[in-house]
Amino acid sequence: MRIRPRTRAVGRALPACVALALLSVVAACRVGLTAPGAPTTWPASSAGRWQWQWQLSGVLDPTVDADVFLLDPVATTAAQTAELRSRDRRLVCQVHVGSFLPSDPDADRFPAAVRGAASRRPQSRWLDVRQWDALRPVLADRFRLCRGKGFGAVALADADGYANRSGFPLGFDDQLLFNRRLAGLARSLSLSPGLINDLGQVAALAPDFDFAVNEECVRRDQCARLLPFVEAGKPVFHVEYAGSTTDFCVTTVGYGLSSIRKERELDAWRIPCPAP
Repeated sequence: MRIRPRTRAVGRALPACVALALLSVVAACRVGLTAPGAPTTWPASSAGRWQWQWQLSGVLDPTVDADVFLLDPVATTAAQTAELRSRDRRLVCQVHVGSFLPSDPDADRFPAAVRGAASRRPQSRWLDVRQWDALRPVLADRFRLCRGKGFGAVALADADGYANRSGFPLGFDDQLLFNRRLAGLARSLSLSPGLINDLGQVAALAPDFDFAVNEECVRRDQCARLLPFVEAGKPVFHVEYAGSTTDFCVTTVGYGLSSIRKERELDAWRIPCPAP
C-alpha cells in the first residue's frame, strides 16, 4: 500500500481575504523550478525535506507525489521528462560511470583495454577509471543524453570500482580523481552532479558533489558516514529495501536524510518517510 502526503483543500466558505493569504504563504514556501538548460539547484533550506522517487523499471508513473525523480535516461523519453517538468519535478538521470553492459547502446565504444572483471550488475563489467582519455568521450555523451532529454542533474553509479575486484589495480586516489573529473564534466554540461553510494569517499567528495544517493545505510549501520553532505546543507536521497518505515524513518530523519522504502527492482512502488 502506497502512502502519499495529502494537502487539505481550502474550504469554499473561507473569506476571500483569508484564502488569498493562505495561497500567498504556499507560493512563498514553494521551491522554484530551475529552467530547462540550467543545472538543478538544491536550496540548503530544503535539505532533508525533499520527497523523492527512484524508478528504473516498469511503466513510469508521473503522478507519484515526489519532488525529485531519479530515472534511467535511456528508457525515459523526452515526452515523459516534459510531463514531469510540467508538474514541477526535479529530474535526475542515473548514469553508470564505472561499468558497462554489453547491451548498452554505446558498449562498442569502450576499448578492450578498459574492460575489466564482472561488476555487480548481471553481465556488467568494471571499467578502468584510470583511462580518462578513453572513457571521457563516452561518458560525456551519456551526460549529453541526459541534458538533451531535459534532466538537470546526474547521479553517478558504480563510482567505487576501487573498492571492488575490478580486474585493475585501482587505488583510492585513482577513483577520487576520476569521480572529481566526472563532477567537473557534469557541471561543464549544465548538470548538477550527485554521488551514488561510494561511502568510503564521501568525506573527500562532498565538496565536489551537490547531492548524494544512498542504499540501505540503516541496515548497514552507516548513515553517519553521510553527514558531510548533510552538514554542508546538501540533500541525501536514501532508500531501504527491507523493514518498516515506522522503524527506519526515525533514524534517517534524525540524520537529515530524505528516505523511502522501495523494492529492489525499483519499479513505481514506494513508501516515503514523512518530511520533518
